[in-house]
Amino acid sequence: MKATLILANGMTFTGRSIGSTADRVCEMVFNTSMTGYQEILTDPSYAGQGIVMSYPLIGNYGVNREDNESSRPWAEAFIVRHLTTRGSNFRCEGGLNEYLKQYDITGIEGVDTRALTRILRSEGTMNGMITCAEHFSVQDCLEKIKTYRVQGTVEAVTRKAPQVYPAMGEQQLRVALMDFGVKENMIRCLQKRGCQVTVYPAHTPAETVLTGGFDGVMLSNGPGDPADNTAIIEEVKKLYQSDLPLFAVCLGHQLLALATGAETRKMRFGHRGGNHPVKDLEHGRAYITSQNHGYVVTKESVNPEVAEISHVNVNEGSVEGLKYKRPNCFTVQFHPEASPGPMDTEYLFDNFVDMMKQKGGAR
Repeated sequence: MKATLILANGMTFTGRSIGSTADRVCEMVFNTSMTGYQEILTDPSYAGQGIVMSYPLIGNYGVNREDNESSRPWAEAFIVRHLTTRGSNFRCEGGLNEYLKQYDITGIEGVDTRALTRILRSEGTMNGMITCAEHFSVQDCLEKIKTYRVQGTVEAVTRKAPQVYPAMGEQQLRVALMDFGVKENMIRCLQKRGCQVTVYPAHTPAETVLTGGFDGVMLSNGPGDPADNTAIIEEVKKLYQSDLPLFAVCLGHQLLALATGAETRKMRFGHRGGNHPVKDLEHGRAYITSQNHGYVVTKESVNPEVAEISHVNVNEGSVEGLKYKRPNCFTVQFHPEASPGPMDTEYLFDNFVDMMKQKGGAR
């Protein structure tokens, strides 16, 4: 079946329908990863977005139950150059096209995704629409595209009740993890370091966490504009004002920055993929990181009396990490848990665990 992608700038791309045939309007972003499409689709940070995969061959190893990073895919749409219909891998449990249909994700293949990526890179992230209709008005589609905005996504992806994950091996520490759209591997990275992890819904009052007997708090990744979460930011501020060790990633990093007086802005096209170089300014080392964000903390808004910039993006110098003057508090914009992507910065979880132990949290 024919499918058409219409961008907000009026450009159209014709291809073949994959997944659901429902019309879908969303924010179009691109990802430069060559593999890891299942982890990407199930990353809650993609809620409200359509993912353009710049690598041309997608689906060649199928899908399985183990690689999900959340309970289901959150992406609105999926755009690929070529979709492999039959996965070939000893872990394969089904094909990607069937997976997209199962979860009602609209997709299109046969599109020059590298050309599309160049458009999004040069003109910036923009809204778009995929339709499988034979006859449609581009102008009507553009009206729908124009009014679309990604919003309410944290409320959509966060869990509805607390959930406890036991430590792998001997339990040494108890961590409260605020779920703004957490990926499963973030939880596993704590579990395998001897942490019992209690995952709380995004709007949980700080008082609940602070009276829970925890050794540390982690703020997770998540979707959308961080500035939209005003109530959450107030609770994050209370967590910051405590003396508990605090580690934040991606959206959590942005929320804590806002809670301490810094500002964020929307990026032209964001960072999404498993090959983004970051420099650790304290040690002078560079790391390849997995990233997925469209907003960034602005350099000029970081108060040096509150925090110092600890990591920067090698390509364009944007803020990738903050080390706060308040003891035992640090944040990063990238994903140390990867999944997919390089594990070069997983040591940050070790640093967090060491902070908790040094503060007397080891049991």
